[in-house]
Amino acid sequence: MQKRIAIIGGGIVGATAAYYLSTLPGAQQVKVTLFDDGVGQASKAAAGIISPWLSKRRNQRWYHLAKAGADLYPELIHDAQLGTEVYQQTGTIVTREVPTDLEVLYQLAQQRRQDAATMGEVTTLTAAEVQAKVPLLGNVQPGVFISGGARVDGAALVNDLLDRVSAKNLTVRHERVTLTPKGEVVTSLGARQFDRVIVAAGAWLKDLLVPLGVVADVRAQKGQLIELAVKDYPLQENMPVVMPEGERDFVPFGHGKLIVGATHEDDGKFNLTVDPTVTADLLGSAQRLMPELTADSLAGVRVGTRAYTSDFAPFFGPLPENETFLVASGLGSSGLTTGPQIGRLLAGSALYGGTPDWSEYELPLTTYLAPSAK
Repeated sequence: MQKRIAIIGGGIVGATAAYYLSTLPGAQQVKVTLFDDGVGQASKAAAGIISPWLSKRRNQRWYHLAKAGADLYPELIHDAQLGTEVYQQTGTIVTREVPTDLEVLYQLAQQRRQDAATMGEVTTLTAAEVQAKVPLLGNVQPGVFISGGARVDGAALVNDLLDRVSAKNLTVRHERVTLTPKGEVVTSLGARQFDRVIVAAGAWLKDLLVPLGVVADVRAQKGQLIELAVKDYPLQENMPVVMPEGERDFVPFGHGKLIVGATHEDDGKFNLTVDPTVTADLLGSAQRLMPELTADSLAGVRVGTRAYTSDFAPFFGPLPENETFLVASGLGSSGLTTGPQIGRLLAGSALYGGTPDWSEYELPLTTYLAPSAK
């Protein structure tokens, strides 16, 4: 008997879940309908760095999840046959001005590398060596180089993953929906019943769960980044990405494209308007690294809405008291790193059922979800 599964949200979690629901054993018995109105999605506005290993976060569950996400990427990219315009292990450079700070960072990298094979080689670089690897940079600090670090384009990843799913398995509906406690998804054509519903709608999850009598600890945050055209400079496709101390991330994509960002604007919430002041600030950060840049180099601005929780940790899994629904939110600025792993886990749970133990990766869902007051 065919199982009917709905996915609410076509971002990194929803797209990855849809992909795995078409490839996992038994997927031939699944029909997936994905609902997404395409407004404000964080994943499609994002481009970033897959390199969680030097994070100073004290939340070890988050680190295990992020590390698992980084480990999953090479396998996912290979299996889905995605190209280097989506993801490439170019290496990551994290810079520090003070020599003792650089040594602390290097020692942390060596420690983390013991159980993170995806990191690859770890080396310290002088300022001259950093500039040799990234000739674009004019003002350079020494850094730690991690060969397994990567860069990813969120929009390209999401679009290409969904393109890999056969139309026999997946229907995409571009509309906003609501939910009912009976496991129904209410669309423009009426209510439809599903066996399982994966609700991966980012910051919009909070409103979606209200009819289910659930209050979610989720807040919206605006994020902006800029795309620069630097065709007159040596921008090789495999140039490392840079996480410079005190500046925005610097992500070369090859073919003259450079991404710089992103911002974290709590006041912006769901506002998708480009802010010229923020654009100027991002450009200023880029110019401090690459003085030759001018305003004419600006090729575009991406704006999206992230979801955060009070403790900045993501949550995901079957909804307590109503396991027809599986939920995910709170990924924040690490969504491109943690999202594919969350999507894969939710796809398996939706397909096979059972009560998964994901305590290695997250606190109990009741930390973030509570019954609404009657």
